[in-house]
Amino acid sequence: MRRRRRLPIEELAPYLLPDVPRGAVAPAIDWSVLFGNDRPIEVEVGFGKGLFLLTSGSSRPEVNFFGVEIIRKYQLHTATRLVERKLPNVRVACADAKLLLRDRVPPGSVHAVHVYFPDPWWKSRHHKRRLFTSEFVAIVEKVLQVGGRFHIVTDVEEYFTVMLAIMKDMPAFAEMLAPPPTEPQHDFDYLTNFERKFRKEGRPIYRAVYIRR
Repeated sequence: MRRRRRLPIEELAPYLLPDVPRGAVAPAIDWSVLFGNDRPIEVEVGFGKGLFLLTSGSSRPEVNFFGVEIIRKYQLHTATRLVERKLPNVRVACADAKLLLRDRVPPGSVHAVHVYFPDPWWKSRHHKRRLFTSEFVAIVEKVLQVGGRFHIVTDVEEYFTVMLAIMKDMPAFAEMLAPPPTEPQHDFDYLTNFERKFRKEGRPIYRAVYIRR
């Protein structure tokens, strides 16, 4: 990761979901308080260096974007980029996405969930660590509003096959035709940094979109 100018936490704070003190009960997120408005909410799970949040937040100011990332340095890195671009419609959290979505996101309050290039945990004995499970999809089902979209992208065919099998057993979701990727116009015109890398390498990328019935 390219080193960026360090910013004081006070400057990053407007873009961060406040941490919950150890031992305290985590309150439900009030989107209207967090963003200061009632615009639609879209959530990205595992935002990494934040390219999707930055490009989407810039191009779609009528939508609020909320990212969840388990690695603190990526949260602070992305928050720094948000400060630099002065994007008022993006917030980022450092947390276990399953727990945060399950315990803190109000049911039916999210318009879309995005999961792009989740860690495949290659070794069979590590598959239990994968994000994409029936339990996770059930949580996504809970937080999505009826008509909400669930976007999935991966470069791992085996993992994609597992994802499709899980989704097939979820009657609350109907598969939609995933739009084909557009031809990038510049080096930041990609979904994520992973997509940029893999497309430049000519590797296949697998995409699916589901609608919450």
